[in-house]
Amino acid sequence: MSEQKNNPLHGITLEKIVTDLQLHYGWEKLGSLIRIDCFNNNQSIKSSLKFLRRMDWARKKVEDLYLDTFHK
Repeated sequence: MSEQKNNPLHGITLEKIVTDLQLHYGWEKLGSLIRIDCFNNNQSIKSSLKFLRRMDWARKKVEDLYLDTFHK
């Protein structure tokens, strides 16, 4: 547990991250900030989670945006 001490995302689910970002920015702005298909075309939390759980590079971008937006 000590290795998570400095992790600001510890305890925050990917679903909460995507939901919070979508509520804050909306799909259109979110899709322009992070250019991935699930934010621009098939816009739903479920499809986004499915994609982000498979693509580490995209998940990293979403997590970074979350930290920049909500944990300054």
